[in-house]
Amino acid sequence: MERAENNFRDRIGTMNAEGKRAWVYPKKPEGRFYKYRTHLTWFLLLFLIASPFIHINGNQFMMLNVLEREFFIFGQPFWPQDFYLGVTAMIIGVLFITLFTSAFGRIFCGWICPQTIFMEMVFRKIEYWIEGDRGAQMRLDKQEWNSDKIRKKGFKWFLFFLISFGIANVFLAYLVGSERLLRYVTEGPLENLSTFIGLLIFTGVFYFIFSWFREQVCTIACPYGRLQSVLLDKKSVVVAYDHKRGERSKGRSKFRKNEDRAQLGKGDCIDCSQCVNVCPTGIDIRNGTQLECINCTACIDACDAMMDKVDLPRGLIGFYSEENIEKEEKFRFNPRMKGYAAILFVLVGILSGMLFLRTDVEATVLRLPGQLYETHENNMISNVYTFKLINKTTGSFEDVHFKLLSHNGSIESVTHEKITVPEKGLAEGTLFIEIPKALLKDEKNSVEIGVYSGEKLIETTSTNFMGPRSFR
Repeated sequence: MERAENNFRDRIGTMNAEGKRAWVYPKKPEGRFYKYRTHLTWFLLLFLIASPFIHINGNQFMMLNVLEREFFIFGQPFWPQDFYLGVTAMIIGVLFITLFTSAFGRIFCGWICPQTIFMEMVFRKIEYWIEGDRGAQMRLDKQEWNSDKIRKKGFKWFLFFLISFGIANVFLAYLVGSERLLRYVTEGPLENLSTFIGLLIFTGVFYFIFSWFREQVCTIACPYGRLQSVLLDKKSVVVAYDHKRGERSKGRSKFRKNEDRAQLGKGDCIDCSQCVNVCPTGIDIRNGTQLECINCTACIDACDAMMDKVDLPRGLIGFYSEENIEKEEKFRFNPRMKGYAAILFVLVGILSGMLFLRTDVEATVLRLPGQLYETHENNMISNVYTFKLINKTTGSFEDVHFKLLSHNGSIESVTHEKITVPEKGLAEGTLFIEIPKALLKDEKNSVEIGVYSGEKLIETTSTNFMGPRSFR
């Protein structure tokens, strides 16, 4: 225990005692969890790269064109008028991460976060391939600049730049669409200079992050890492070191053959530091739950491998909660998690309902400001309106007209022409609504209007109809 107290730190793992950057040289991980992460990584990378280039019914599978306010999610088009859906989905996402973190810690960061996937499963693997494992990288950085070091570093940086450029192009496909991106490529950079300059800027940002800033994104820049500390409690399951088993009464010590560690009071931790050497954020998991830990499970694989070598049980480092280690209590949902889950369930139901009720056309009919009603022959009351029809689909609507659904009356467009709503566009104009005076109950009446394309009802909307004041 004395050793653990002496190793207690009061600064982040990537900073030394002088306050300078401590470069992290993680050992290449191996083990069952690393294999699971690798398989998941290939799936996520394939999804990320392929999504902008897949089209469903002519729609890009995933596109977030913020500048032109055009969005496609799983092949379904969404527009600025669907902003309420985006807000609800974001709230659900934040709440889901909150619930997930409260229950299982920061596992999202180690397994799904794009920063970790690219850093640990792409750029880091290239580094291992070119420069070697932990020890080789440390020796290479310390040696003088010679032909061997220049060749290895130059080749690595060149590949880092190419991959960063590729990542920037993929993200550009999400922003402007894959078809436009391919057109930019065929036309050449000189024909699209501003776009190409922006692409190079993002390439530089990605290159800076993955070649130098690295794990500091998770420990300094990412707000989720700070939020984690607020969400975790004694019941949260995280990657943790079983200090009761690892330390026992005499603490941890180096392994010696043919000794009975349990009888001597020594913990199962043999102080090999493999869990420290393999950590991509440079921490010692034996110091407990820490800000930098991204639950990547590399320390679990490293520790399990050492336990196998010294014939001790696996699981010295694993997925545990504090109560699980201290009191040997199994994980269960506490009231806070149940509250998060209940709210999440309600919001998912609301979002599902809003998606189900979402229409292909959004219609807005408003009375023309400053205009009073008019009385025509046969006691017909007329109001003038402006209308706007927004088409949210990639197909046009022909022969669009309006019908009164709530009253017997008529609707006529000012131009008396057939209305066409173009794909991903809008149509607007002016129309008159006439209703018999006898059907009006008061000076302000709510009327329901149906919007038809041919004989098909595509949307309903309501507006106010002004008439004479009733003295009945």
